[in-house]
Amino acid sequence: MSRLLAVALTVAASAVLAVGAALGIVALLDATPDQPNTPLITYQNAARER
Repeated sequence: MSRLLAVALTVAASAVLAVGAALGIVALLDATPDQPNTPLITYQNAARER
């Protein structure tokens, strides 16, 4: 195998791996959390109680 062909295959393989890793990271960041985002403390509004 010529050295130029080996370099071309290495570049192509690394580009495919980089795109796959980027898509995987984006998919992980877009995942919705399992736990709902509800506040632990709620404050009563004094105007509502009247």
